[in-house]
Amino acid sequence: MKVRYSPLAQQFAAPDAIFDELRRLVASGDFTLGAPVGEFERQFAAMVGVKHAIGVGSGTDSLKLPLKALGLGPGDEVITCANTFIATVGAINEVGARTVFIDCDDTQCLDVSQLEQVITPRTKAIMPVHLTGGVVDMRPVMEIARKHRLPVVEDGCQSLLAERDGRRVGSWGIATGFSMHPLKIINVWGDAGVVVTDDDEMARKLRMLRNHGLRNRDEIEMLGYNTRLDSVQAVVGKWILAQTHDIVTRRIANAAYYDAGFSRLKQVRIPPRGDNVRHVFLLYILFAERRDELLKFCLERGIEAKVHYPMPLYQQDGLKHLGYKAGDFPVSDRHAREMITFPVDQHLSREEQDYVIATVKEFYGAK
Repeated sequence: MKVRYSPLAQQFAAPDAIFDELRRLVASGDFTLGAPVGEFERQFAAMVGVKHAIGVGSGTDSLKLPLKALGLGPGDEVITCANTFIATVGAINEVGARTVFIDCDDTQCLDVSQLEQVITPRTKAIMPVHLTGGVVDMRPVMEIARKHRLPVVEDGCQSLLAERDGRRVGSWGIATGFSMHPLKIINVWGDAGVVVTDDDEMARKLRMLRNHGLRNRDEIEMLGYNTRLDSVQAVVGKWILAQTHDIVTRRIANAAYYDAGFSRLKQVRIPPRGDNVRHVFLLYILFAERRDELLKFCLERGIEAKVHYPMPLYQQDGLKHLGYKAGDFPVSDRHAREMITFPVDQHLSREEQDYVIATVKEFYGAK
């Protein structure tokens, strides 16, 4: 059996409704910041439960623009976690600031107990990353941020509709970035992103920053970027947005099925599942003994398993200038050795999941 990783072919197997609206869009010529963008933004904001949603060109830009709106630049520092996708650090770097890492815990999110000890006079923002569909322990993060008068910009790119203590990702910080890359929960036929905020002034600045810094057609208030969500992408986004709650519910159910199937297998460890966390499982991850051998075994049997991420981010050549050395973040190092990711999307069948579970058990010689 083949168990593919990406569900895109199934998700867009019947795209006639999208094409019907695209034909109307083509006839209107409303391609740049057109009516579909505004419609999508209003619907997205309502879904997350915030006042404003601003569509931008990528998930990276959804993190960069709030930092720019806050006035961050060279000499400033932003604290984030040592295990994340490069886009988090890329966004910080693009405004000229320096990334300061802290380690993760076994939820794959940042270890809040380490946060306050790395705050310095140069610290100008905290960027907690809600990784894999989970949620950072945000209450102590916000307490520390208030104590030190630091803004919090959430990286929610992997955790749309995830919650902790009944509060949704996007409702804690001054702004939150979400990605709509093809492998995210809402995906729009290419790179795109959304920033959400309840702060009116932040929203005003974000709308200008994404569109060259233009106050209107003829007046430039600030130097900005060309990073608009396209009308074509907004059409696709609206189509998927209507399905998002169902998509997340199915992913949660699939993860629970995996958890039950793997729960008695002593060679793998299921990450902590907090009762107060609604994990949306963009990724389904286990900690596994002999991970690399298991990965090879699964691939040979047609299961498109992956590793997120095989080399700790802080040890990458492109980040040597930050001055970290191997061993500085031991939990992230262990995760890089042990984590394996299995398909968990809404189109996965129980037969496919049973095959994944049976294959892992076979590798370890378990019944």
